[in-house]
Amino acid sequence: MWVLLVALYFVLACVVSWMILFPAGREFMLNALAGASQRLQRRAGALAQRRLQDAGALRQTGRASAGALGAFFRKHYLLCLGGGALICLPPLAAVLLAGKSTLNGYEPSTREMNTQVADLLQGEQLAPPPALPPLVFASAEVAEERPMLVSASRDWALMNAAYTQRLLMVFKIMKEQHGYDMAILEGYRSPERQDRLASMGPNVTNAAAFQSWHQYGLAADCAFLRDGKLVISEKDPWAMRGYQLYGQVAESLGLTWGGRWKMMDFGHTELRMAGVMKR
Repeated sequence: MWVLLVALYFVLACVVSWMILFPAGREFMLNALAGASQRLQRRAGALAQRRLQDAGALRQTGRASAGALGAFFRKHYLLCLGGGALICLPPLAAVLLAGKSTLNGYEPSTREMNTQVADLLQGEQLAPPPALPPLVFASAEVAEERPMLVSASRDWALMNAAYTQRLLMVFKIMKEQHGYDMAILEGYRSPERQDRLASMGPNVTNAAAFQSWHQYGLAADCAFLRDGKLVISEKDPWAMRGYQLYGQVAESLGLTWGGRWKMMDFGHTELRMAGVMKR
């Protein structure tokens, strides 16, 4: 490889030296350059001549096409005018009707917005009410309706924040619009407590551990306060009316109400989130 490179370098050096040192070499080089220049000029002239010819042919073809098009229009002018009208009328009608509403479904809604629901959706943060005295949950009437309620958790901090805000909004609407004071009976429920309640029979609960949204902080049981006492039983007409309103308000905020179940649980609501509970 190196021998070939040295040989090429030697030949190139000899040619350059011959052109520089000898008049015959210089003359040969000048003649070669002049010949190359003449060949380039001839090629450039031929190319320019060809372009001029192509341009003339194109002009002739264009004039012929325009003449044929004019002759066709003169012969079939009625057909051309009709086709132009068909093309132009739809866009013209769209422009003229653009300011008019043609679909009732897109007219502005005239329904009044529930401002409390709007506040919730816009991120209003409601604070839980003060905790009630433990004796409120220890009366004989309460124990008859809800066994083991004294040991239940009513800690709002253990519940899911999204569900907590919805439930607090339910409390607020029930108080301001319907005059019902509400209290939480039980929020988060441990798996062990869930199993103990399930062992007491189907009249208490049918759900075992991790089959209830209570274990995920996404459910709560609630009742009403009247004259400082809990009213749980739906046998009380005032409480039953409250449960019906409670269910309507809860469902309007996206909660599931236990009053619609086969085994009705009027004070129960839950927020079912996809992917939380594995059934």
